[in-house]
Amino acid sequence: MLLILLSVLPLACAHPGGYTVIQGYAQGGTYAVKFNLSGVRVEPERIHSAVDSILQRVDTTLSGYNKGSMLSRFNRGETVWPNDLFLDVYAFSRAYFDASEGALDVAAGPVFDIWGFGFTTDSLPPQSKVDSALSVSGMKRLVPSLRDVLREDGSLRPADVVREGDALPRLNYNAVAQGYTCDLVASYLHSLGVKDMLVDIGEIYCEGVNPAGKPWSIGVDRPVDGNNSPGRDIEGVWQSSGDAQGVVTSGNYRKFYIKDGRKFGHTLDPRTGYPAADSLLSATIVTAKAADADAVATWAMVLGFEKARALLLSRDDLEGYLIYASRDNTMKHWASPGFNLR
Repeated sequence: MLLILLSVLPLACAHPGGYTVIQGYAQGGTYAVKFNLSGVRVEPERIHSAVDSILQRVDTTLSGYNKGSMLSRFNRGETVWPNDLFLDVYAFSRAYFDASEGALDVAAGPVFDIWGFGFTTDSLPPQSKVDSALSVSGMKRLVPSLRDVLREDGSLRPADVVREGDALPRLNYNAVAQGYTCDLVASYLHSLGVKDMLVDIGEIYCEGVNPAGKPWSIGVDRPVDGNNSPGRDIEGVWQSSGDAQGVVTSGNYRKFYIKDGRKFGHTLDPRTGYPAADSLLSATIVTAKAADADAVATWAMVLGFEKARALLLSRDDLEGYLIYASRDNTMKHWASPGFNLR
């Protein structure tokens, strides 16, 4: 979890050239968008309304918690008329499924559900239930592109998406949706001419400078069990470069089960059907877009410390900060060369 380390002028004090903040509720939590009004001709109230509309569109399209969303209806086997958001997020997720060799799989909904980290609260499942869920999971069983199977009237039938087996693996976009939403809001602000912004919708996108004229600073929480209050226990502070940057942390220290003395984290390996077992406690990823940072953070947690470190070192477009437990159970950390932590 990330903590914004900067207070911003309230909406009532906004003025041409000054900073303002709009905030509200979205995706099961609160959001805050902070930006510089310099050169912007649209009133903050209208911007607030437009951002709420973007968030509402995401909810009605991609939310698995909203039973009336396009995603929920599609998962129930209903024919839908997909919008560009639905089609694009599927394509984005498929690209990461291929790149990660199945470590990031949004069609692993049945596996998430049986572990209680999806939209249900089941107890720990037996092996037979895991095997059954795996048999109806996986993007490998689905077409690479939804656009290729759209009908003449623009509709999409679940049966047309499945290319292996009979059942449709329920899609779950939790690993990418919040970051993707940050990018949508940032894109809208760009269209208004905004250059300095911080978009916080559970995950973070930032660009430019803060009201003090300095790069945005974001705190990285220390991944200790029970640390449910962002900012209570800070591991370090990341400082932005001023470029467009998505910043996302994924970890196992807030959502987990403990049974018979064994900890089961919420990061599941969709290839095995079981929680990823590794010393990696949290992964903070920085890259140009929040959607990519969101996806890679989950990918890193599935890979574990050694493979996640290798991934970060192999990519010039990624920076990361990994916190892990050593053999003697002490907390260690590793930062890629370009990760600006202080």
